[in-house]
Amino acid sequence: MEIKFTTTPSPEDTKKSTIPTRQSWDDYFMNMAVQAATRSTCPRKQVGCVIVRDKAIIATGYNGSLPGEAHCYTHGCFLQDSHCIRTVHAETNAINQAAKNGASLNGATIYCNVEPCWNCYKNILSAGITSIFFKDSYGSKPYIHQECVLRNLTKYERIE
Repeated sequence: MEIKFTTTPSPEDTKKSTIPTRQSWDDYFMNMAVQAATRSTCPRKQVGCVIVRDKAIIATGYNGSLPGEAHCYTHGCFLQDSHCIRTVHAETNAINQAAKNGASLNGATIYCNVEPCWNCYKNILSAGITSIFFKDSYGSKPYIHQECVLRNLTKYERIE
C-alpha cells in the first residue's frame, strides 16, 4: 500500500467537504472559561477563568470552597452584604494555582466569564496580569476600579 502526502487538497476532496471556520483565540479561551465555571460549587453565581500567555494555558479557576471544606450546594452559602463568602473567587483560585505550580503571571492574559470584582481586579493587577477579557458584566464598579481601567493599568475588554 502506497501512502501519498499532499500539501493541498485534491479537487475531489474540496468538493466533498468544506473547511470549518475556526474560532478566534479570544473566543477559544473564553469558551474554556465558561466551561471552567461548570465546576463552580456555589449556586448563586458560576464563575470560571483561564490565565494564558503566548496562547498557552497557565492556570484555570472557578469559584468554590476552600480545599476540603463544605460546598454551598451541600451546606448553603455564607452571606455577607448579599455576597457569598464561603467561596474563593475563580480569579483568585487561578492565581493561587499558578503560584502553587511556580508559574509567573507577568504579562499574562485572563479570560473570565464574569467581569472581575474589585478584590479580584486588585489580585489580577498585583499578579502581573496585563490583559483582562470578560463576557458578562459584574455590575457597578467602585470608583478606584474605574480609575484603574481609565488609566490603562490593564487592557480591559468585554467579549460578547
